[in-house]
Amino acid sequence: MAPVLASLLLLAVAGGLLRAGLPVAQNALVGQAAAQHAALMICAFFGAVVGIERAVALKRRAAFAVPLLALLGGVALLAGWPQAGALAFAAAALGFVAVNLAIVQKQAAPHTILLLVSALAWLTGCVRLALGLHDDAMLAAWFAFLVITIAAERLEMTRLMRRRAAAQPLLVALLCALLAGAALSGALFGLALLGLALWLAAFDIARRTVRAQGLTRYMALCLLGGYAWLALAGVAWAGMALGFDTRDAALHALGLGFIFCMVMGHAPVILPAVARIKVQFDAAFYLPLALLHASLALRLVDPAWRGAGAALNAAAIALFALVMGRAAWRWRAMELKRERT
Repeated sequence: MAPVLASLLLLAVAGGLLRAGLPVAQNALVGQAAAQHAALMICAFFGAVVGIERAVALKRRAAFAVPLLALLGGVALLAGWPQAGALAFAAAALGFVAVNLAIVQKQAAPHTILLLVSALAWLTGCVRLALGLHDDAMLAAWFAFLVITIAAERLEMTRLMRRRAAAQPLLVALLCALLAGAALSGALFGLALLGLALWLAAFDIARRTVRAQGLTRYMALCLLGGYAWLALAGVAWAGMALGFDTRDAALHALGLGFIFCMVMGHAPVILPAVARIKVQFDAAFYLPLALLHASLALRLVDPAWRGAGAALNAAAIALFALVMGRAAWRWRAMELKRERT
């Protein structure tokens, strides 16, 4: 799956650059990637990544059908078969619902229930795609899938942390508002994103661990930076719903700023658990993170710099992949050295 996953990400990024007006190689594949940019990034790439992570957690081979279907959906879109791709995504999302239902039956906990809700949000967006309803409600449902998945992961990772009694009911209320906003109102969706950002900043352990050192501090900085982008995305999404020209800020503060900050923060921990590839953390991890923040700010501060910002966004993603590969190689080199001694 890894080569297909990497190829889909590469093409999705190339399509995004083309949409930003940059002169990337213009062929049929890149043209399709530009037209299907959101579906490739969210349903194909992130659908497969999250599907793999949950399949590993469930420890059932059948669960790997979810990432496989997500990847097939992406390939179908690139081949110019949009309806086949949409049906594959819907099947992947339905399978993801089944996977998370099985996990809830094994372990009924707040974070597993939230993962089930996120799967239902993904399914809702994919059904809209299959029905030809390519609108902001479809995008909001897809983003709700990722946002709720991340909220669930944060709950799981900090489940032993003490919180105020009102924290969990408040989170439930915010996520209900998020789902209602995805279906009914862009303004409500944006306000729910803003509220969730404030909740995470207040109750996540990252505000404490940012004072630590090494990987722990790096993760905390990724998370806190991501929450800032989530807050901006909420304001921009509400503004977009009210008629302001904030669409690019809404989509990319959320999709790049928040979600990719979460990827950069969690990858050094999740990759060893899922792929059994350990990484040696060092200060190089801060380079793609800093570039992501700077390039996204450049992209959003002035429409004239959108293309340059988008190019640097892509560079940040590529640099992160290189840093991760280097960190994995360094760990392996250290292990071989220990074995020889």
